[in-house]
Parts: sequence; structure tokens; C-alpha cells
Amino acid sequence: MPKHLPKPPKAYKDLEFLNSPDARLVRMLSEFLEPQRRFRKEGVRDTVVIFGSARVKPRTESLRSLAAVRLRFKPGTRPTKALLQELRNAEIQVDMSRYYEDAVELSRLLTQWSKRFRNPSRFVICSGGGPGIMEAANKGATLAGGKSIGLNISLPFEQFANDYITPGLNFEFHYFFMRKLWFVYLAKALVIFPGGFGTMDELMEVLTLVQTKKVKKRVAVVVYGSDYWKKVLNLDEMIHHGVIGQAELDLFRFIDTPREAFLYLRDFLTRYYLDGQPNGSL
Repeated sequence: MPKHLPKPPKAYKDLEFLNSPDARLVRMLSEFLEPQRRFRKEGVRDTVVIFGSARVKPRTESLRSLAAVRLRFKPGTRPTKALLQELRNAEIQVDMSRYYEDAVELSRLLTQWSKRFRNPSRFVICSGGGPGIMEAANKGATLAGGKSIGLNISLPFEQFANDYITPGLNFEFHYFFMRKLWFVYLAKALVIFPGGFGTMDELMEVLTLVQTKKVKKRVAVVVYGSDYWKKVLNLDEMIHHGVIGQAELDLFRFIDTPREAFLYLRDFLTRYYLDGQPNGSL
């Protein structure tokens, strides 16, 4: 009886191939099609994206850390420079924790408002999925009883999925550019809380897309925390040196309280995406 060779695996089931450099385009396409399928399944039509630092902690946790550092100061003993630096860092962490609490409150207000619509998957809160401000955004949506999205990214540090993301909307990306596409593709508004390189990268990329009209839709951009951002970004100097114009400052708005940010976003989203609907419903 003639022998037959064993059947080789189909290309789309061959893990060695799928993980090889030759299949990079397949992997890129997968990071577009798989999220698209899940968003459709969950009925997510559009989002409000909240960016910010992964290192900002909740107020209670920051206060505990500060108290623990203070306990290490001994009466009658001169503290070391290292201990004084720890104290300064802990005090800064407490000050920055207000942004965590503000992100929770803003997310809660937006989610509570969006749940009024017949389609409760409008303006779903979307974060980078990790700790810090990202966690706060997802937490606020959870407290309001709504869905929220986490667009995580594989990194060697800091990044892990927080506990507040809706299970069916928890994503893990390999490619930064595909993650950024999904941040912007569904977004009707973006709120930029204080953060580091990653947050600045996301802010500048969004502003560039809006400035150059590569994004055709209306997108509200809120830069939250003028006390922080006006120190970090000296936009007046950019105007002074002629690299941007005064009109380009109208691409975004500085806001400093959750209530003010909520009212601005509610009015913007109602004007451009809900007008003509009875009671703002869809």
C-alpha cells in the first residue's frame, strides 16, 4: 500500500511562520481586524480617549507612601540627602495624585451622561489600559456602571492591564502605530492628563493630525492641568519663534477641573454628534 506524506500545516495555522519576519504584514493586519471585530461585537461606535502617566497613583496610596517616608525621620538625627529626596518625591506624588482622582471623576461623569442614550455604547471611555491615569479612566467608567476600553501595549516595564477594563474590550498590541490608529480612529474627544514621553508623543501626534486635517472629523482635544502643562510645554516660545501660529492654539483647550472638562465635552459632543436627536438620544 503506498505511503502518503503527512499533511503540512496550513499557512494560517503555522505558528513558526506567523511569528517570523515574513509574516509581519499578517500580524499588522491582525491588529487592525481583530480589534475591529470586537468593537463591532460590543457595539462600540465611538470613544472618549484619556491619556496620561502610568506613574501617577491614587491619593490614598500616595498619602500612605508619604507617611511611611516620614516615619523614617528620627528626632535629633540629621536626615540623609537620599531620605530628603525620598520625602520630596513622596510629596510630589501626593500632589500629582489629584490628577488620578480628577481622571476618575471625569470618566465617571462622561460615562454617566452617555448611558442616557438608547445606544449605551456611545462615547465609551478608552485608555491605554495600564496603571496610573489609564487605570483612573477605566475605574471612573466602572464606577458609573459603564463599559471602558483598554488599548494595552507590550513593554518591558510599567505596562499591565488594570482591573477596571471591560473584559471583552481589553486589548494587547505589539505595534505602537496600530495602537495609535485605534486611539484616534474611534475618538470624538481626547483628554490629555499630565504624563511623560508617551503622553507627549500621543498629544503631539493627535495635534499634528488635526492641524494637517488628516483627521477629517471634529475632535475635541482637552489638555488637562494647565499648572503642569504650561511649565512642560512653552507654547508661547513656539509662537515667538514662528514655528506655530496663534490660531493653532485653538486646536485644544486647557482645563483644570473635572466638571469644567465634562461640560465642555458634553456640549461639544452634543453639538457635533447628537444635535437633531430627541433629547440627545440615539
